Amino acid sequence: MKVIFTADVKGKGKKGEIKNVSEGYARNYLLKNNLAVEATKGNLKALEAKKNKQQEQAKEELEEAKRLKATLENLTVEMQAKSGDKGSLFGSITSKQIAEQLHKSHGIKIDKRKIEMDAPIRSLGYTNVPVKLHHEVTGTIKVHVSEK
Repeated sequence: MKVIFTADVKGKGKKGEIKNVSEGYARNYLLKNNLAVEATKGNLKALEAKKNKQQEQAKEELEEAKRLKATLENLTVEMQAKSGDKGSLFGSITSKQIAEQLHKSHGIKIDKRKIEMDAPIRSLGYTNVPVKLHHEVTGTIKVHVSEK
């Protein structure tokens, strides 16, 4: 019996896959526990429509990430911190502070985990900080740290 999996089943198939399984297994376990549906013409069309919708959505997300990247390239995030002699900061500027300042001053909300900093900023001046916007798109924010 051909079935379309609606959830991952260990050892049998992943969600969205179409597989041939024994009729007893399908009727007594998969269909009963809503882990799969029978592969009828209607269900196959619904699966195809769902896949097309997901592709459209993925394309839209990629375009949105590219637009956001273009916007971020032209922005400078202004931060102020106390500093000592020779331009070193008392403390540091973290990705959380950058995300909050970006939201406060420019209205762009980015998750702090997407801001990829090897180490916090510990000196005055300009720093380019990479931001992972999408698994294919990485932008850069220019952060300017000045003395308070």
